[in-house]
Amino acid sequence: MAANTTSYALPAPAAGFKIVVALSLLGAGAALYRFAVGLGASTHLSDHVPWGLWIGVDVLAGVALAAGGFTIAAAVYIFNMKKYKAITRPAILTAFIGYTAVVIGLFIDIGKPMAFWHPIVMWNIRSVMFEVVWCITLYSVVLFLEFAPVFLERWNMLRLRRILTFFTYPVVILGIMLSFLHQSSLGGVFLIMPHKIPVLWYTANMPYMFFLSAVALGLATVSLESILSARTFRRPQENEILQGLARGVRITLVIYLALKLGDLAYRGALPAIFSSGKASLFFLIEVLLGVVVPIVLYSLPAIRKSVNGLLLAASCVIAGTVLNRLNVNFFAQAGERTSYFPSIVEILVTVGLVAFMILLYRLAVTYLPVFQPEGAQH
Repeated sequence: MAANTTSYALPAPAAGFKIVVALSLLGAGAALYRFAVGLGASTHLSDHVPWGLWIGVDVLAGVALAAGGFTIAAAVYIFNMKKYKAITRPAILTAFIGYTAVVIGLFIDIGKPMAFWHPIVMWNIRSVMFEVVWCITLYSVVLFLEFAPVFLERWNMLRLRRILTFFTYPVVILGIMLSFLHQSSLGGVFLIMPHKIPVLWYTANMPYMFFLSAVALGLATVSLESILSARTFRRPQENEILQGLARGVRITLVIYLALKLGDLAYRGALPAIFSSGKASLFFLIEVLLGVVVPIVLYSLPAIRKSVNGLLLAASCVIAGTVLNRLNVNFFAQAGERTSYFPSIVEILVTVGLVAFMILLYRLAVTYLPVFQPEGAQH
């Protein structure tokens, strides 16, 4: 085995890097303030709106944003699409960091944070949240195992790396199973609210809607991350891979749109698209921005051959799917007595967590062989 001779010297911090560090520190300070004074004094959450900006962005949207990890792993190791192997490590890194942020966000959001371990030992098998917590916990471990060979390779612990690599396929299969369970279960959480969620979103098929949209979002996130990291670190754009990801997103979005419209038609709810007031407006923005526009963009040859075009299409998918999670979350809590706008602490914590994810990614790709093809040392 050849020793790892790659240089990992950290470049001089650029202005963007300093901004990310500053935002991360602001978020950490806001989180400490939340722990010091409690949820009631630091947030605008209430008994009527218990799930605010943290849950909407850091958990519901955050879990979906990290779906690229299991999607790319499945493509490479299960469906033998070897051309995507070059982006397996960045995709798993993105998922690993995303789930780290989800866990931190949940810890900050819990009213009694030191009781975070209760679901692990106090089982409530009739609660869908119990299943979600266990799947997120187990999948976080799976992501650690999937990414661990990168750490071991960095410090030339090649024998242990080979042992972990031997279990790659079982770990990938377990990750796919866990991802399907908790991506869909997040939609299943809202099935207990048939009289609160507008008919435009509420359906018995909501778990499948959440899973399909997460697959599209995960692929779009990997595409966006690949484009931006190539520009930041001055690497060649992986055009063939980006175009393949674009085809995957387009196919998934077409299936998702057909299922959504077919479901609305089956339930006789198509007229509600234009007759539900505020819900109609948000639904149309979500579907047009996050589904219809990307499908059109990905169908245009000029866009598929343009890095900027692919970046725009991926951004639309991400914005639309995040809006979908926010719509379901906040409409599920909407009522005559509800009035909610996030406090400055909630906003700073959320922005800080996003900045922290970017910071971790930057440090990981600087110090670890993330962009080095797996097995290059053999």
